[in-house]
Amino acid sequence: MPHFARLLLAAALAFARPAGAGEITLAVAANFTAPMQAIAAEFARDTGHVARPAFGATGTLYAQISRGAPFDLFLAADEETPARLESESLAVAGSRFVYATGRLVLWSPRPDGVDRDAQVLRTGAFAHLAVANPRTSPYGSAALAVLDQLGLKDALARRLVIGESIAQTYQFVASGNAALGFVALSQVSKDGRLAAGSAWIVPAHLHRPLRQEAVLLLRGQDKPAARAFLDYLRGAKARAIIRTYGYES
Repeated sequence: MPHFARLLLAAALAFARPAGAGEITLAVAANFTAPMQAIAAEFARDTGHVARPAFGATGTLYAQISRGAPFDLFLAADEETPARLESESLAVAGSRFVYATGRLVLWSPRPDGVDRDAQVLRTGAFAHLAVANPRTSPYGSAALAVLDQLGLKDALARRLVIGESIAQTYQFVASGNAALGFVALSQVSKDGRLAAGSAWIVPAHLHRPLRQEAVLLLRGQDKPAARAFLDYLRGAKARAIIRTYGYES
């Protein structure tokens, strides 16, 4: 590209973003991938700021933040991890809040893979059951709590396939490497409908509530775009998007 054309392109890009618009990087729990992508697009459209999410297991993202990864905000899959970051002076005190409460589902891509009462877990008509790593994923910890409550944890232990995040767990099931698995409702539904297959929405009393907190990290404390995103996440538009993926907001 000729030098003059490059200058014109740079000028056009500069004028395309409002004055004062910023760019931030978010660490986001993998279960929140789809709603986060939608929220980030609306946030950019409404404010001019750019939010770039990186997705992963909450425990893995915590480890990265602890080692100095350049994130401005953290949207975790639990309450404990943001509180821990705050206690370790890696997050801004008083900035934590619950942005969503998730639901766990037992899911199969087959329409007859999971019955409405999840009796398939007792009949054992499957070779592998996928769950997320309970050490790094709150959804994985919740899945093991459900099996424990049902009295099936020991009986099914040898059939478990462990995903390093809830995203990998979903892939195990979607690809057929596991016949069924415990995943986030947000991964298999939209607008209150199951996108494909069959599912049992786990009763909430079988595990601890999946309350998910957002927190402002120290790197983002002086960035107007970071604080603007937290405000946006609390707003009506973001909350409406969150609800369409089966979360309570």
